[in-house]
Amino acid sequence: MPLFNPKLCLLAGLTILAGLILGSSPALAQAFTVDLGGGEEGSGTVSGRVIQLVLLLTVLSLAPSILIMMTSFTRIVVVLSFLRTAIGIQQTPPNTVMVSLAMFLTFFIMAPTFESAYNNALKPMINEEIDEVTAFERGITPFKEFMLKHVREQDLQLFMDLSKTEPPEQVIDTPIQVIVPAFMISELKRAFEIGFMLFLPFLIIDMVTASILMSMGMMMLPPVTISLPFKIVFFVLVDGWYLICGSLIQSFDGTPVLPTG
Repeated sequence: MPLFNPKLCLLAGLTILAGLILGSSPALAQAFTVDLGGGEEGSGTVSGRVIQLVLLLTVLSLAPSILIMMTSFTRIVVVLSFLRTAIGIQQTPPNTVMVSLAMFLTFFIMAPTFESAYNNALKPMINEEIDEVTAFERGITPFKEFMLKHVREQDLQLFMDLSKTEPPEQVIDTPIQVIVPAFMISELKRAFEIGFMLFLPFLIIDMVTASILMSMGMMMLPPVTISLPFKIVFFVLVDGWYLICGSLIQSFDGTPVLPTG
């Protein structure tokens, strides 16, 4: 099986999300079981079934957002947004292209995590070797390992203190509701650091252009109008997309910030 299979990754990711929401406890899964009638008498009222359907649709609508929060998407899309702002072209590439690139880079980076969740949780559950709760516990572990590998210790400690959570014996046993927000603010910090580095070369081009225009007495001409072509040419000459995408992918291969054992 190839390492990067988008359909397999998407299937595994959505399954783990369903387990995350519905499998966190048997009681919650029981509450979200939709009964459309035809069962035993007294199995539920019509209004109760409508509420169940509304809750289920709400969960499905939130699933993509939860998937984004637990993957590398946050860092990638913020960096790409910084890049577009630094160059000075607000609508090019369009948002659809930027988000699509961020999504496919995310699938590429998260492929081992999705594949591990599929092999350890989804596949055994489909084969009826384990139940849904066990599948959730196995499937969420690769995502926790990924997030713990890139979360900052002080961010994790912040949410543990705010939630009054006792430190577990092993880091991997940290509750998921503590890991996810800590992971997100860690990703935002790193994305802003990368964005600052991206801004520097383009800022230098703007400053040089503004200085030349002022020395020539052309104060009424906006410097951005003159510097934009030079910034685009500079980005093309250094093969910017190659460098940005390669650096983003390699930024997720560093040494773990926290041990996961």
